[in-house]
Amino acid sequence: MHQIKSEIGNSPDLVVRRFDFGVDRLQVAVVYLDGIVDKDTVNRYVIRSLMIDMDEEELNRLTQDHKPFDIIRSNALTVGQVEIASDWDGLLLSLLAGYTLILIEGQTEALACGTQGGETRAVSEPTSQVVIRGPKEAFTESIGTNVAMVRRRLKTPHLWVETMKLGKQGHTSIALMYVKDIVDDQTVQEIKKRLEIINIDYISGSGEIEQMIEDQSATPFPTIFNTERPDSVVGSLMEGRVAIFVDGTPFVLIAPSTFFMFFQAAEDYYQRPEVASVIRFLRYGALLISLFGPSIYIASITFHQEMIPTQLLVSLAAQRESVPFPAFVEALIMEVAFEILREAGIRMPRAIGQAVSIVGALVLGQAAVEAGLISSAMVIVVAITGISSFSTPSYDIALSFRLLRFLIMISAGFLGFYGIAIISIFILAHMCGLRSFGVPYMSPLGPFVAGDHKDTFFRFPFESMFKRPRSLHLKNKIRQNPPSEMSAEDASTGKGTK
Repeated sequence: MHQIKSEIGNSPDLVVRRFDFGVDRLQVAVVYLDGIVDKDTVNRYVIRSLMIDMDEEELNRLTQDHKPFDIIRSNALTVGQVEIASDWDGLLLSLLAGYTLILIEGQTEALACGTQGGETRAVSEPTSQVVIRGPKEAFTESIGTNVAMVRRRLKTPHLWVETMKLGKQGHTSIALMYVKDIVDDQTVQEIKKRLEIINIDYISGSGEIEQMIEDQSATPFPTIFNTERPDSVVGSLMEGRVAIFVDGTPFVLIAPSTFFMFFQAAEDYYQRPEVASVIRFLRYGALLISLFGPSIYIASITFHQEMIPTQLLVSLAAQRESVPFPAFVEALIMEVAFEILREAGIRMPRAIGQAVSIVGALVLGQAAVEAGLISSAMVIVVAITGISSFSTPSYDIALSFRLLRFLIMISAGFLGFYGIAIISIFILAHMCGLRSFGVPYMSPLGPFVAGDHKDTFFRFPFESMFKRPRSLHLKNKIRQNPPSEMSAEDASTGKGTK
């Protein structure tokens, strides 16, 4: 006991309960850390079991043939999870993980009872991924709760979970989840290999894991998908991907990932395919507007006025007559101001953040136009660009294109449409060279896989999506049998073979 107290610095949340056990009156101590255990479990299923529930005659009979350590482990405890801690490091890790330790006088081993608990956040609606139609629950900071939420949806014995600890000081719990009879074993082994070589003191969340295991870090694009929705994780698992759970964060990583996954919202699969396809097409259109909108305006005004209709060109020239800056500087000022307002709205308290960002944009835009610093057309272009950037379902990929927008604007300011074309080729070539655990980032577009395009730019009906993505090299590529393979009984009832 003294050694445990000295190791954790005589912490005030260390609780020790001593009592005598058995006919020999052995000294037994129950040790746990207050705040990270379920006190009701400790009192009812550990302490009560050792002190009250054990019958004295039965205890005397058992002590004649068994050691007190074996009696407590096999007969006295009513808690579900009981492990043996045989080394000092394992004992301390169990204590710090929320286990209750049972120390017995004269024994070199201790018992660790699973009593993890304490105050945790309840399951609530997703905050970063808005739910329109679908399950209104999101992951929490508890890795046990998150794993259980997926298991409730995917009831199959082939759903495997492997756990490990990362961080020399923090010992953060990590869980890998995959469907054994679907996933590619090489992908699982590669993910485990990259996780095991991580050598860091502390892991604070899934964002650090993402940066340490991705194929290429010198890129603005995210190559590992993250989500806080259990239904999205289940859908990815059934496609043959691997989910990485990190204790202390509600965001689960999905690997391997492709570029087009970041434009697929969970609501697409709850809507009719025609509706989902149109909405997805609008997302890609909004992506092009948010990425090239200001650049096209800069190139047209500065270098390619002949491409603008005469009446519109005269109107734009009249608006820019009193503006002292070139179009590139004008767009740069407005884009930077818009990004500042957007970031301020996110960081400020929720009650006033949205109002500040909206009012700030209106006031600054109107004042800049009246002062002759910015043209009205530029305000319209920047506003449409900003609104279009919000249509992307994934915040990570939207942030990447927000950064690339400035790079394309610089190219347009110096070379016009030629600069836009050149930088676009470089960006596209870079994206085609990316990999996510060996899977091409731009698949199924590059390399082109014909069968995988049923869920890329458009969403085909479920009845036509017979196979899982071919680029993942899965064990089981069949999602469902085609109608031609229906049995006679299924054909008579109208049901297909799954």
